Amino acid sequence: MRTQVAIIGAGPSGLLLSQLLHKAGVDCIVFERRSPDYVLSRIRAGVLEQGMVGMLEQAGVSERMHREGLPHDGFAISVGDTRLRIDLKGLTGSRVMVYGQTEVTKDLMDAHTARGAQVIYEAENVTPLDFDTDHPRITYEKDGVTHEVACDFICGCDGYHGVSRAAVPDGAITEFEKVYPFGWLGILSYVKPVDHELIYANHPNGFALASMRSETLSRYYIQVPAGTDVNKWSDDAIWAELKVRLGAEAAAKMETGPSIEKSIAPLRSFVAEPLRFGRLFLAGDAGHIVPPTGAKGLNLAASDIHYLSSGLIEYYGEKSAAGIDAYSQHALARIWKAERFSWWMTSLLHQFPELGAFNARMQQADMDYLASSEAAQRSLAENYVGLPF
Repeated sequence: MRTQVAIIGAGPSGLLLSQLLHKAGVDCIVFERRSPDYVLSRIRAGVLEQGMVGMLEQAGVSERMHREGLPHDGFAISVGDTRLRIDLKGLTGSRVMVYGQTEVTKDLMDAHTARGAQVIYEAENVTPLDFDTDHPRITYEKDGVTHEVACDFICGCDGYHGVSRAAVPDGAITEFEKVYPFGWLGILSYVKPVDHELIYANHPNGFALASMRSETLSRYYIQVPAGTDVNKWSDDAIWAELKVRLGAEAAAKMETGPSIEKSIAPLRSFVAEPLRFGRLFLAGDAGHIVPPTGAKGLNLAASDIHYLSSGLIEYYGEKSAAGIDAYSQHALARIWKAERFSWWMTSLLHQFPELGAFNARMQQADMDYLASSEAAQRSLAENYVGLPF
C-alpha cells in the first residue's frame, strides 16, 4: 500500500489535517491505535479561537458548530466577590466559540465517513520508519497481520505519549518542561451553566473555573494538589467548594446535580524542538503541552495544522518545499507565545503556597493593573481570542 501522507493519530489534529489535505487533492491515510468510541470518550476543552473556527469552516465541518456552539464575547475573572469582565469583542473585535473538542472530533469523523476516507482504527504497534530518507514508511498490525505503507511524509499527531516523538533518535530533540504542583479536578454534569460566559476564579482555597459545553451541560474545575485521588472527592464536596471559590453571586445561581464524569488533569508546560525530523513532522500534543488555563491546547494544535497543511499542499500543488521547510520555525514561534500566555494565566489565577506572601502580592498587583488598565485587558483579550497565524 502507498499514500502521499501518513498521519498517526485520529484525534482532532490528525483528522483536521486529513480533511484539509483531502480537500486539496492530497492523498493520505490516518492510523489510530484506539477505537472510534474510545477517541470520542475523551473529555477535553471546548473554547475555540476564531482561527480554529475559520479552519473548521475551511475544512467544511463547521455547520453543526455554528448551529449548536455558543459564541462568547467575553469572560470574567473573579477574586473573592469582585468580578472583572474581559470584553473580548469590544477590545479586539473578535470572540471565541464554546464547542466541545468531542463535538469537533465527531464532526470530523462524520466527514471522513461521508467521503470514505481511509482511517484505520485499532491499528496496533504503529511504527514510523526511514523518515530520515526519501522513502519513509509506516508499519502496523491489524487483526494479527503486519502491514506496511510507503509514503512521502509522516505526520505525528498522536499526542504526548504517542510513538512519533519517541521514534526520533536520542539527542535530536531538545525538551523544555515545567510541571506544576497541582492539577484540575473536573466535574461534568447536566445542569444549567451558572453564567452565560466563563468565570475564572482566584480564591485563597485555590483556582476554580465555571464553564459549559451547552446550555444544559456544565463543566467545572477546582485546583487540587498533585497526586490527589479523585475518589476522595464526592460530588457534594466539589459543589460546596465551587460555591466558595466562585463567590457569592455565582453560588446563589449555581445548579448542582450528579456528575457524569470526574477526573483530575495534571498541569504541565512542555515544548519539543524542532518539530521536523527529515520527513517526519510533529503536531499538537506530540510536540507541546500547555496548561489548560488559557484554553490554548486544542487551538495550538490547530495552528500547527494550519502551517503543516499549507506547507504540504504547497509542496504537492506548487512543487515548492518552502512551506514544509519553514514549518517548525513558524509553528514554534506561535507555540512559545501561547506557552507564555498559558503560564501567565496559570500564575495569575492559582495558589502557590510554596512561593509565599510575595507571590500573593504580585498576583494582587497584576489583578489591580488589569482592573485599571484597558491596555492590559486588551493584551489579555488579544491572546485569549488567539494571535494570528
